[in-house]
Amino acid sequence: MAEIQLQNIAHSYATGSASTGDYALRPSDYVWDDGGAYALLGPSGCGKTTLLNIISGLLQPSEGKVVFDGVDVTERSTKDRNIAQVFQFPVIYDSMTVFDNLAFPLRNRKIPEKEVRLRVEEIAEMLELSDDLKIRAKGLTADAKQTISLGRGLVRKDVAAILFDEPLTVIDPHLKFILRRKLKQIHERFKLTLVYVTHDQSEALTFADKVVVMSAGEVVQTGTPQELFEEPAHTFVGHFIGSPRMNFISCALDQSCVVVEGNRIPINDTAVKMANGKSGNMQLGIRPEFLRLTSIDSDKHAAVEITNIEDLGNYQIATVLLGKNELKIKVDEDTSVKMGKGFVHFPMDMTKLYINDRLVG
Repeated sequence: MAEIQLQNIAHSYATGSASTGDYALRPSDYVWDDGGAYALLGPSGCGKTTLLNIISGLLQPSEGKVVFDGVDVTERSTKDRNIAQVFQFPVIYDSMTVFDNLAFPLRNRKIPEKEVRLRVEEIAEMLELSDDLKIRAKGLTADAKQTISLGRGLVRKDVAAILFDEPLTVIDPHLKFILRRKLKQIHERFKLTLVYVTHDQSEALTFADKVVVMSAGEVVQTGTPQELFEEPAHTFVGHFIGSPRMNFISCALDQSCVVVEGNRIPINDTAVKMANGKSGNMQLGIRPEFLRLTSIDSDKHAAVEITNIEDLGNYQIATVLLGKNELKIKVDEDTSVKMGKGFVHFPMDMTKLYINDRLVG
């Protein structure tokens, strides 16, 4: 396995010198630890596959260096980088058995047959393919073929990293859950360096130790699932991660509070100090999970109008209006909520301040 460093890496598909608007991947530095499990998360076109292909050597970056364990590999081929890659659609040999498909990367590197058999059987057992090893791949389902493709990526012990480009797209939803769990178990057992591209937040948050959130060609935040949920560094992270998404409403700063529609809402002292003297678009942000809906009128609560209640079985989503601002609030399933007037409490430690989309404090 390897530590992966991308030094001032950037890429443009335009010919000639790139302007800021031409970058598919904006200039930046990244360091991914040896043995880490990372997910590249973002919408289509955000640059995550471009970044993955630069790591693998399928794409030469316009700027910067790719470094594996201190060695510059920017101009090396994929083969010379010692990378395993699993693509969105299965890449296997239909004429071969499942065993031979799994064994192919090892045999291609002249690994002794005894070691090949042991390794193939080990990976097949983990992926529940042991009963299918003698079957030819041609007649298997797309789910089974992609499972084999995953196995081919995992079977080698000597790779610097294993890269996954949305590998579960063609997989049945129930099997997706099983394979994500198995990938997690395999990572914990072998401490492989894994980089997993996806637009699905559930896949990213359940698979990775750290999630790299991308938007418009740049990384806007790297963090654990908990950090991304509780401390979104950018409003895009708040919008993209979580269901319902994070609430954002325009506000103004006044001493130790922000003011929304005449309501004074306390925020932490660090955010207040950092925000003083700054200009730009100022927003209060809070997750629906952290707002508290109450019937108690208090100077610590903001008056709202409850306009809709959605029962989702194990919880409810209340839609309220704070002045002209719509907020979503997650409410326990056994809590009685009625339409009309209500009050909302904003916990200070979970109420965030953003200026020009960036977290303050």
